[in-house]
Amino acid sequence: MAQEIRYDDAGDTPVMEALTSAPEPAAPVVADGMGCHAGAAEMEAAARAAGNSEILDRYAADYPQGPHDKPQSMCPAFGSLRVGLRMRRVATVLSGSACCVYGLTFVSHFYGARRSVGYVPFSSETLVTGKLFEDIRDAVHELADPDRYDAVVVTNLCVPTASGVPLKLLPSEINGVRIVGIDVPGFGVPTHAEAKDVLAGAMLKFARAEAEAGPVATPAQGRADRPTVALLGEMFPADPMMIGAMLAPLGLAAGPVVPCREWRELYAALDCGVAAAIHPFYTASIREFQAAGRTIVGSAPVGHDGTMDWLAAIGAAYNVDPAKIAAAQNAFGGAIKAALAANPIKGRITLSGYEGSELLVARLLIESGADVPYVGTACGKTEWSAADREWLEARGVMVKYRASLEDDLAAMEAFRPDLAIGTTPVVQKAKQAGVPSLYFTNLISARPLMGPAGAGSLAQVVNAAMGNKGRMDGMKAFFEGVGEGDTAGIWEGAPNLRPDFRAAHQKKLDKLAKAAKAEEMI
Repeated sequence: MAQEIRYDDAGDTPVMEALTSAPEPAAPVVADGMGCHAGAAEMEAAARAAGNSEILDRYAADYPQGPHDKPQSMCPAFGSLRVGLRMRRVATVLSGSACCVYGLTFVSHFYGARRSVGYVPFSSETLVTGKLFEDIRDAVHELADPDRYDAVVVTNLCVPTASGVPLKLLPSEINGVRIVGIDVPGFGVPTHAEAKDVLAGAMLKFARAEAEAGPVATPAQGRADRPTVALLGEMFPADPMMIGAMLAPLGLAAGPVVPCREWRELYAALDCGVAAAIHPFYTASIREFQAAGRTIVGSAPVGHDGTMDWLAAIGAAYNVDPAKIAAAQNAFGGAIKAALAANPIKGRITLSGYEGSELLVARLLIESGADVPYVGTACGKTEWSAADREWLEARGVMVKYRASLEDDLAAMEAFRPDLAIGTTPVVQKAKQAGVPSLYFTNLISARPLMGPAGAGSLAQVVNAAMGNKGRMDGMKAFFEGVGEGDTAGIWEGAPNLRPDFRAAHQKKLDKLAKAAKAEEMI
């Protein structure tokens, strides 16, 4: 049965009473000397021994691991941290190793967070005795000011998760401020994109429970006058507006984008009858929409074929008159075809990234005329990307989920593209080989992709990059012979390589590896 969202037009949201009191936690289990550089298997074993098996089992089901046991992108917790920092009236607190917190806050401010990040430091003693949990509880009590915040988000990084610091024992609210505790260990959450879903799903779960308990606050922008479609996944700001324009002929409107920008938007998102999994890996968020009785529609209105299929699926989910669906398709199909024809892309392109929209971008490139033999995404395979995968594979594209850096580099070397779109190390390798390349996150995903606006958005930057092949060849020829690796740079004489030192060190490493393997067999 679909859950009804009732609003309190007076604007006051009754926060749930604390679901649990916070008893003294048991002393967490932590391996001596364990830190962020420990192996994923050892960290996971410690976390399970410390009582976090339920969390890790849930993550294993939601975000199945790939061929590599550690994330090959930035720390996953950056994703959830960014979601919290972009929300109004939400405070964020990190619990983890100081080096991790420094890196996360640095990257956050690099991306324009302009918001303080709370940090609860710890030592081996506070970890083992359970004092760290008490320090976290004191910190959230100090932060819980209802005049400033609607919620406080507390995130355990690798070491506190492996040590069993029990955030679930924190009160669910303090002074009317919601307390949301999540664990985002690198050994449990594969990518920072999926970590966004960890927090978004936790917030939706909290908001759904509030809506079950009674009326909730009306969204700041008011209630929609038409049935709405929630949009799952971060997008270019113009995309939700374009989607709203395409939904209008169906008698529908675009709802909030999840992750949301303020707490009240969570209620409006749950009030939508349909949730569109634009980014298909939001597994925890989808679970909350399904628990509220909402219909999930995969793929996105990207390119001509994608837009036609998506409008039909949304219309069917809302039982819209087929004549209205056809009218909407006719209204936008011609404009999309015209935009694609006016902005052609000619050339072979390999595509990879870790944002989760790689399959959508590949569809748009192919409809623009590009030859795309390979698409790699660091995100996992879900049923909500099936339509995009099938469309691509029907056109001979190799689609690789949980693609490793090695997969992406091998594809680039095998297919010899005119342009390589990928992550930083892929772009670096391509430039070393004299292949034009573009960074996916900053130069591709930061553009409109939906409907007519997205149809011609990639051609300029892609064609300009492919047009740089001559410059790349010139630079490669100019620097040919200056050395690379150990011989890079300027030398007054011949480089002193000393391969004997390297061989001696390798023997020591091999000996340590054999000893570790022998211990595992005992």
